[in-house]
Amino acid sequence: MTLTVRARLTLVYGGLFVLAGLVLLGVTYVLVGRDAMVTGEQRAQTVIGPDGQTAALNTIVRDVRADALHALLTQGATALVVVSAATIALGWLIAGRMLQPLHQITATARRIAESPAADRGLHERIALTGAEDEVKQLADTFDVMLSRLDHSFDGQRRFIASASHELRTPLTLNRTLLEVALEPENVSPEVRQLGTTLLAINDRHSRLIDGLLLLARSDREVTERSYVDLADIVDHVAVADTVKVVAEPREAAVLGDPVLLERLVQNLVENGVRHNVPANGWVRVYTLTRPDGWVELRVWNSGPVIPRYEVPGLFEPFHRYRSERLVSPGAGLGLSIVRAVARAHGGDVRADARDEGGLDVTVLLPRAP
Repeated sequence: MTLTVRARLTLVYGGLFVLAGLVLLGVTYVLVGRDAMVTGEQRAQTVIGPDGQTAALNTIVRDVRADALHALLTQGATALVVVSAATIALGWLIAGRMLQPLHQITATARRIAESPAADRGLHERIALTGAEDEVKQLADTFDVMLSRLDHSFDGQRRFIASASHELRTPLTLNRTLLEVALEPENVSPEVRQLGTTLLAINDRHSRLIDGLLLLARSDREVTERSYVDLADIVDHVAVADTVKVVAEPREAAVLGDPVLLERLVQNLVENGVRHNVPANGWVRVYTLTRPDGWVELRVWNSGPVIPRYEVPGLFEPFHRYRSERLVSPGAGLGLSIVRAVARAHGGDVRADARDEGGLDVTVLLPRAP
């Protein structure tokens, strides 16, 4: 069992007080006993009388001394117990009062850590008030760090969005020039093959830019939400020519951005279709509303066997399992966008590698009230 800082401080304060009280009681006991013994012997020597009377007087002195010391020890111990209990209780209250700023710092850090995305919640600040002590300096330093991180993430998102917009114009121009160059019928086969290849590369770059724009958009928290039934989206996007797609949509109502949610489902279905087996491949999709208040979207497919240690990396941008960047038709952003959209809606996504091959992906989103 691990004790809290408050409990450890209370034990330290209480232990030191009890130890000091025991030392004080012991010293008092020794000093009082020695003083009483010396005083009693001096008084006995001043009494003039028979030896029997002197011996009786000494006995009385020793008895009185023993009773006094016993009373001192018992009453002192009782007082020490009472005062120690009061001191420990007071120490508990004082320790809690002193640690209150640390609780505030911890609560803010926990809210940021439990936010749906890594960069969400960075706008929060501790804003601790009080004396300029070590705890206040710690809180101010933490606020400065949050401000810089928030500024950094905002700058990164703006850069991705601006760069993607700027890159769209030359790609559109290139596509137009290539289509015009390939339009005449007397174009040689070599030139037509080269133009077709360049058009394919141009389309791939366009998809990459669209993915970056969508990723930058989905990294932000959704503020405007509308009623969306994932079952309707599944009915709309669960279509493929090369792979059998089996859809089992049940009512799964959520509040969110319809465009982002449609892209989430579409990316999962396209990912299952693209990374599949050449023959007899299949993709299964179903939605349902769980009793615990979550909406579940599950997409699993046949395909090559994926090592389980490779699964977490599939959600990283530009990560592809066993495929080259220049050869793969995708941009490596599909599952990254799925995770970003899910977390922007207050949900999450997990994936498991199937023993028979393929991937089993489950998205959980809060149910619409």
